[in-house]
Amino acid sequence: MLVNKIHHVAYRCKDALETARWYEKHLDMKLVLSIAEDAVPSTGEPDPYMHIFLDAGSGNILAFFELPTRAPMGRDQNTPAWTQHLALEVESMEVLLATKARLEAAGVEVVGPTDHALFQSIYFYDPNGHRLELAANTLRPGMLEALDKVKWEMLEEWAKTKKAPKHAAWMHDGRYKTMFN
Repeated sequence: MLVNKIHHVAYRCKDALETARWYEKHLDMKLVLSIAEDAVPSTGEPDPYMHIFLDAGSGNILAFFELPTRAPMGRDQNTPAWTQHLALEVESMEVLLATKARLEAAGVEVVGPTDHALFQSIYFYDPNGHRLELAANTLRPGMLEALDKVKWEMLEEWAKTKKAPKHAAWMHDGRYKTMFN
């Protein structure tokens, strides 16, 4: 493979300090690096920014840019809010549920857990309006192999019809509970 791993993923934030503190408080993600410049290194364009990097575990880095001279943040109005999100894996269902309780106690609105057969998830927004997902793996033996067998058929059918193929309907209709032990 050409790519070893994702070096970092960067999003925009409204306030870098608030963002770093929120992620540390609610998701235990430590601030590992802050970089500030008055010009963009790759283009030389004058545009002051604060670029922060947070430890997302296992060598993964989540980064944010605060851009004080730019118009306020917005989002793509043609894309539903649930579509664009960052999914982060947690160790277990116990951790997922404990984190949900902790977020709700802090006043963060949480949706879920949602059962996706392979994993269960909760969803919520950070202070910048970015949708986050925490996922705990719950897959059972044979599930990934079953999905692997139909992945290209599903994609090709979708490309022709733009309707959801039913090859893996078991994931959300509950049949997986009896199909895979």
